[in-house]
Amino acid sequence: MKTKSDVTGTVIVERSFNAPVARVWRALTDADEMRQWYFDLKEFKPEVGFEFEFVVEHEGNTYHHLCKVTEVIPQQKIAYTWRYKGEPGDSLVTFELLPDGDKTKLRLTHEGLETFPKTPAYARKNFEAGWTGIASELEKFLQ
Repeated sequence: MKTKSDVTGTVIVERSFNAPVARVWRALTDADEMRQWYFDLKEFKPEVGFEFEFVVEHEGNTYHHLCKVTEVIPQQKIAYTWRYKGEPGDSLVTFELLPDGDKTKLRLTHEGLETFPKTPAYARKNFEAGWTGIASELEKFLQ
C-alpha cells in the first residue's frame, strides 16, 4: 500500500487486492456491500447525478457529508464530490480500478482538501489516515 499527498491538497492511496475487478467494483458501488466496509449509506447508485449523504461521529464531532456522483465508467472508475454540510469547501473523491491478472489495483484520490477550513479537524493527516483506514477495511471485506 502507498499513501502520498502533495502541496495542492490531494491525498492518494494505492492498494492491490487479491480479487478480480468485478468483485472490487461491486464492493465500491453496491449500497449493501458499502455499508459493511465504508459508511452507513441509506442509498447509493453508481449513476452520474446521484446524490447521497452520511453522518460520521469522530472524536466528539459530527460530520455531515454531502456527495454527488460525477463520473462512472463501469468497473474502471467512479468519482463523486465530497463536502460537509454547513462548512465551506468542495472536494472530489475518485476510485480507479486497474486489472492486474486476477488481482485489482485501486488508486483512491481525494483532491481539493485545500478548500476546507484550515482547522485541525480538516488537516491533511486526518484525510490520509482516514482513507488508509478505509482502504484497509475494503481489503478485509474482500478477503
